[in-house]
Amino acid sequence: MPDTDIHILEIEPYFSDERAREPLKFGASIMDAVTFCHVRARVENRRGQIADGWGAIFLSDFWAFPTPHLAHETRDQVMRRVTQALCRRFADFKEFAHPLDIFWTLEPELAEINAAICAEMQLPEPMPFLGALVCASPVDAALHDAFGVVNGISTYAGYGREFVSRDLSAYLGDAFRGKYLSDFVRAEFAPTVPIFHLVGGLDKLRASEVTASAPRDGRPNALEEWIARDGVYCLKVKLRGTDWEWDLQRTIDVYRSAREILARQGRAELYLSADTNEQCESPEYIVEYLRRLNEQEPGAYAALLYVEQPTERDLTAHRFDMRAIAKLKPVIVDESLIGFPEMDLALELGWSGAALKTCKCHTMALLTAARAQALKIPYTIQDLTNPGLSLLHSVGLGARLHPLMGVEANSRQYYPDTSLPEAVVHPDIVRVQNGVVATASLRGAGLGYQVDRINRQIFLGH
Repeated sequence: MPDTDIHILEIEPYFSDERAREPLKFGASIMDAVTFCHVRARVENRRGQIADGWGAIFLSDFWAFPTPHLAHETRDQVMRRVTQALCRRFADFKEFAHPLDIFWTLEPELAEINAAICAEMQLPEPMPFLGALVCASPVDAALHDAFGVVNGISTYAGYGREFVSRDLSAYLGDAFRGKYLSDFVRAEFAPTVPIFHLVGGLDKLRASEVTASAPRDGRPNALEEWIARDGVYCLKVKLRGTDWEWDLQRTIDVYRSAREILARQGRAELYLSADTNEQCESPEYIVEYLRRLNEQEPGAYAALLYVEQPTERDLTAHRFDMRAIAKLKPVIVDESLIGFPEMDLALELGWSGAALKTCKCHTMALLTAARAQALKIPYTIQDLTNPGLSLLHSVGLGARLHPLMGVEANSRQYYPDTSLPEAVVHPDIVRVQNGVVATASLRGAGLGYQVDRINRQIFLGH
């Protein structure tokens, strides 16, 4: 067995309350405050060396547990308690193993732990498994980071046969016999990564639309100001999914505003994606939206790279056939993607590709990317408004993989102050320039955070 294998000594969660600079509207939800969770994992390798690793994520009940039957405060408490329970369970796992195998061994217990907490709290409905994945994600990330730190290597350098005792067939089936994640991961971070800027449902497009109630903190308050400052040329447009006239006009307005500002900068490159966050009653809505968009603004239609999760997250509820959309534009599965059975069903139903998120666990993101690359289908790196360490993690993942056009990163729009400690060490990731972030600061052992240089209170003393 590799002497780089680790076993867990401690796992500790830390929670903080973060308030949005401006509310973020997506689908039927408006998020203006959320819990930020950091997790510290202390591990030992077979050589007796000890080190800490870190992971972080927003416990976004608005996205992972969007039920109208429970208040945000209750859903938030569920996610905190599930996270604490998962930390205890992972800390009880004392075998030496690679982080991939630790997660793969314990993943079947996530649903059980979630169900137990929900029953103990006597909830009228349990948190979906997606919520349990979000709660597990900072634990999984912390273990992958700790694995790299304790062994003095980049975490991404630790996915070959010399570090992992089993090939990918153990996780993905016989078609992957003799293959390792190192066959699918870049040897180095891509030096720059294009950033998708989010145009939320409440966001202003023009400076003339900004009201007196907007924040006066020196940051942009309208899309045209963001483009002027950051040069963003990849825009993710949040749509309603219930009003195609509004959605159509919104897309056209975003495209025309962005094209105008970019043209002033002498730039022609512009890409869009569209996301209704499951609000469409059927695929026909998006087919009609795309048809009319092509008729009324062919440039916007040409700029549209893909459509993300237009219909409900339960793929079995209606078993919608997505091929009519896929013939026009790639249709990417996001909220529905909680495991490989769901990926299989999505592909059977005609979905084009997969959305990866660090909040669905680092291990699963890597394995899903390997599977997508083998199948030659597109995948994207999406956001959970990741700030701080979770932003560094998400950008780093995108820079080590081969996603379709960059990474979404919108915390600088809605929760910029949360990333201030990390901005000192990683200014070119926290701040976008010419539409991209630069990854040169992601260096050293682990996931490249350089935690020892970040002046965040919970890092001090560890």
